Amino acid sequence: MRHRLNSAIGDDDVPLAAVDLDAWDSNADELVRLAAGKPIRIVSAAVRNRTLLRQLLARDGFSGVLAYTLREAVWLVGTGICDDAVVAYPSADRRALSRLVGEEHLAGRITIMVDDIAQLDLVDAVAPPEARAELRVCLDLDCSWQALGGRLRLGPLRSPLRTPEDMARLARAVVARPGFRLVGIQAYEAHVAAAHDAPPHGRVRAYLRRLMRKRADQDLASRRAAVVDAVRDICDLEFVTAGGTGSIRSTAADASVTEVAAGSGLLGPTLLDRSEDFVPLPAAFFALPVVRRPRNGVVTVAGGGYVASGAAGRDRLPVPWLPEGLKLGTPEGAGQTQTPLHGPTADGLALGDLVWFRHAKAGELAERFDSYHLVRGERLVDTAPTYRGDGKTFL
Repeated sequence: MRHRLNSAIGDDDVPLAAVDLDAWDSNADELVRLAAGKPIRIVSAAVRNRTLLRQLLARDGFSGVLAYTLREAVWLVGTGICDDAVVAYPSADRRALSRLVGEEHLAGRITIMVDDIAQLDLVDAVAPPEARAELRVCLDLDCSWQALGGRLRLGPLRSPLRTPEDMARLARAVVARPGFRLVGIQAYEAHVAAAHDAPPHGRVRAYLRRLMRKRADQDLASRRAAVVDAVRDICDLEFVTAGGTGSIRSTAADASVTEVAAGSGLLGPTLLDRSEDFVPLPAAFFALPVVRRPRNGVVTVAGGGYVASGAAGRDRLPVPWLPEGLKLGTPEGAGQTQTPLHGPTADGLALGDLVWFRHAKAGELAERFDSYHLVRGERLVDTAPTYRGDGKTFL
């Protein structure tokens, strides 16, 4: 594979990032198979590339985008990339809200996320209902598992809405509020993502984590169904979106869910290597050149400090992938300007040779590079701007 990547990029300037389209296609096909007929809403935070988003939306099985900011959704819909964008998180971006409420074209194709009545107040402060288009609203359910009064938790802190009563209360408020239309529910299995993000532990801790995951899945299955029933008693819903790459099979099997969301599984970052349900093929890489040889068994590459977000740990560091036999040094890790790599393979590398890495998370690689080299076989078929290459920095 290293030979294929090196041949495809030729003499292009490095550092650079590449996507293996053969692995990408295989991962996309497998996600569609696991979704079992339910449409997949693309998690754009994992892709951050309009060319790849456009390609996905043209494939059978994929429909709509789950955007990570309102400004991103406005941009994607405004440039014709998609005509159905759900913003996965509440927004306090007044400028983006002004753009949304001022254009019926955008308001009819973008759904905002709400978990607090104050978020509706913020919209009305930007533009009162009589002076703007009606806005589409989705309610966000917290799907994390909790025990012992919340002292034991699996999953990140998200929405304050946890029970059918919580969701029904806010649903009634939205339905009664002029200028808003409740159209959907988001019930993202954040506890599954948290389980994948956690570093590996010993047998006892691994067993306890699996036990917690099982109980979390059981809790969510009943709670999500009850929530959907409670809200459907108040209004009709266009969609119930849920999932993530790590839970796509079980989410698709849930009758209360109408669509599943996925994104990271297309690119196969290292945090998904421990996924229990679907381990995607590695499809996204970045290449750094060897610039010095400080001693036997060590080479140094330029840059490399592309550390993933989340709780700090070695699982957030990039992984030297090709050639095999290289690893990060313990004292330095991945550095801002240089990264020493240790291992027997180092002595066979010359100055200028490329080392290919994988990132821990899918989307954050796009924040480091202005384009992706799209590779099929040994051919470079396109160079596609990332959001950064398009001059966009949404977060």
